Amino acid sequence: MPLPNLNSLDSILAFVIIFGALVFFHEMGHFLLAKRAGILCREFALGMGPKIFRFKYGETEYTLRLLPIGGMVRMAGEDPEMDLLKTGMLVGVKRDAVGKVTHILLDGVPADSTGVLAGKVVDYDLEKALTLILDIEGEERKFSVHPQAQLVMGGRETQIAPLNRQFHGKRVGQRFWTIFAGPAANFLLAFVLFVVIGLVYGVPNDAPQIGEVMPGGPAAQAGLVQGDRVLSVEGKPVSSWKEIVQIVSQSPDRDLRFEIERNGERSFVSVHVARDENNVGKIMVTQSLTYAPTEALGFGIESTYKFTVMILQSLGMLLMGDVGLKDLSGPVGIFQMTGQFAQQGLTVLMQWTAVLSINLGLFNLLPLPALDGGRLAFLAIEALRGKPVDPQKEGMIHFLGFAFLMLLILVVTWNDLQRLLA
Repeated sequence: MPLPNLNSLDSILAFVIIFGALVFFHEMGHFLLAKRAGILCREFALGMGPKIFRFKYGETEYTLRLLPIGGMVRMAGEDPEMDLLKTGMLVGVKRDAVGKVTHILLDGVPADSTGVLAGKVVDYDLEKALTLILDIEGEERKFSVHPQAQLVMGGRETQIAPLNRQFHGKRVGQRFWTIFAGPAANFLLAFVLFVVIGLVYGVPNDAPQIGEVMPGGPAAQAGLVQGDRVLSVEGKPVSSWKEIVQIVSQSPDRDLRFEIERNGERSFVSVHVARDENNVGKIMVTQSLTYAPTEALGFGIESTYKFTVMILQSLGMLLMGDVGLKDLSGPVGIFQMTGQFAQQGLTVLMQWTAVLSINLGLFNLLPLPALDGGRLAFLAIEALRGKPVDPQKEGMIHFLGFAFLMLLILVVTWNDLQRLLA
C-alpha cells in the first residue's frame, strides 16, 4: 500500500478541521455544563503545547495551541493557581468602594501606585471565609475578599476560586453531568451530521423504486429511468428495495423481466444483469431518496444508534480476543482514511466525521483512568461511599492510566506504519 501523501493540503486540512471539530464539541460539552453548574472555567483550549492565540471573554481565556492533538477545559480547583499566595509574602491590596479586596498584588506595591495598601500576609482563606489578614506596620488587619478578586503577578491576573466555584466543591450530580457532557456532545454532533446528510442529500428509501440510473449501465440500456416503481421481478411481486437487491445480486449474467409502473402505466422491461468482480449481479442503479425533515430526523437517530452498536460490537470482539491490537488503527491510520474519504465527496466525509465522533464519545466513556469514564467511575464510588476518594490516590491512578493510553497510542501507531510500509 502506498504511503499517504502527507503533503496533500486537502488531506491535512480535512484531518485538522475534523479532529478540531470533534475536540471542540467534546470540550464545549464539558464547558457548557460546567458553566451551568457555576464552576469557574479558567481556560477553554483547542490543541496542546504552547499558546499561539488567546483572548479573554468574561472569566474564561480562550486559547489556540500549537499542536492540534487535543484540547481541554481548565476548571478551578483542578490546577495549583492558589499556591501563588503564601504566608509571609509582602503584597499590595486594592479595595472596592465597600472595602473588599479586589486585587492582591503578589509582586509587591509599585512605586507609582495610589490607593494600594502594603503588608505581609499573616493568614488567608480564599475558599470559604474569603478573608485576608495582613501585618501592616506591626498591626494586623483583617480584610474581606471579593469572590472575584484577582491575584496579580508579572502583569497577569488570576481570578480566585471560592469553594463553591470549584469543580470539587460541586455536588456529585453536577460533577457527573459536567464530565458526561463531553462524550454526550460527540453523540449529539454525530446525530446532527446524519440529520444534515439526510436533509441535504436525502434519506435512502426502502420503497421498490429506481433512484439514479447510471449512464451506459444495464438498467439504462434496458430503458429504466429514475422514478420507475418496480412491481415484480420474474413474476415475483416485490415490496421493498431490499428484495430487488437480493434478486439482482443473485442473478449475474441473467436476463430478468421487470414489471414497472411509470406515470400510472404498467409495462414490462427485460434487463440483462451484469457481473461485478465479486461475481455479484448488478444493474447499476441507486436506491431512491426521500427529502423530508421527519425522515432526516429518523435517519439521524437510526444511523447514530447503528454505528454505536457496531462500534460496541467491535469493542466486544477486542475484549474477547477475536480482534487483536495489531488490527487497531491510530492517528496515522485515521489520517490516511480521512484523506481517502475527503476525495470521495462531502457526504462521505461528513459520515466519516460522524462515525469518528461516536468513536470518540464511546472511547471516553470507557471506565479507564484518565478518561471521562474513569472519572465517572470515581464519582460513582464517591456516591456509594458518601465521601470522595483521596485526591492524591485518584491523581496517581489517572496518571498511570494516562501512561497506559500513551503506550497504546504508540502501539497502534506502530501498527499503522507497518501496514503502510508493507
